[in-house]
Amino acid sequence: MLHGILNVYKEKGYTSHDVVAKLRGITRQKKIGHTGTLDPDAEGVLPVCLGRATKVSEFLTEKDKAYRAVLLLGTVTDTQDITGTVLRQSDTEGVSETEAAEAIQGFIGTYAQIPPMYSALKVNGKKLYELAREGKTIERKARTVEIYDIRIIQMELPRIEFEVSCSKGTYIRTLCHDIGERLGTGGCMEELCRIRSGVFEIGASHKLESIQESMERGELDRLLIPIDAVFPQYKKIQTEKDLDNRLKNGNPFVMHCPKWQLMDQEYVRVYDSAGNFTAIYQYMQKENRFQTVKMFL
Repeated sequence: MLHGILNVYKEKGYTSHDVVAKLRGITRQKKIGHTGTLDPDAEGVLPVCLGRATKVSEFLTEKDKAYRAVLLLGTVTDTQDITGTVLRQSDTEGVSETEAAEAIQGFIGTYAQIPPMYSALKVNGKKLYELAREGKTIERKARTVEIYDIRIIQMELPRIEFEVSCSKGTYIRTLCHDIGERLGTGGCMEELCRIRSGVFEIGASHKLESIQESMERGELDRLLIPIDAVFPQYKKIQTEKDLDNRLKNGNPFVMHCPKWQLMDQEYVRVYDSAGNFTAIYQYMQKENRFQTVKMFL
């Protein structure tokens, strides 16, 4: 079985589930899962976990993201993107490039974003988009998201192409909708490409075709990113051989560690005596003890 993470470039027309299904066929293994759903018309970075790496999915979905998007002013749809039913169209002649740029920059920082009805969020066990398809609209609570930066790439009104880096859970089509509302013209998302998800960059991503070719050549392991690469922010701890069995069983262990080296409750990457990545542990300074957070065996 293959173990590791593939930085997949999801192309338009595929759902995230389609990508997983195709990779199961390519790799001939079932234990595969994606992180961070992309809509069928969106493209870009989709980290996919294989084998033991599926245990890291929960950590990947927590990571910050970056996108390149095209906002179309003057058009409001029920899905907040260009694929939806048009609800309203407005004239954008009165909007200047300066006003548009100021409105966009005004979203940098935290803001309360209301998730769209056409989303996979669940309410009472049912996904919002399922309710939307039934013609139902329910009240959604606003969630605090953070826009770290927005850079305008090109502006040819009514279209604005921009790059945005943001916190997890941010809906870019809702951001486009909200920018349009602030300008008084309405707006929707016309294009979307995820250019980064955590440590995974679009420049190092691979399309399904090239992944299949690598598998046929017996070289897929060259594309697999090791599990521990997801945690570069955590310090590395390697145990002595006498602790290997405790580590293998996920037991807490005591190991001498200068108090200045690690902070209380700090997470660390733990490797066995042979240098194999095994788990994420947490350092408890008072007891000078390491306790298990997540095993990756």
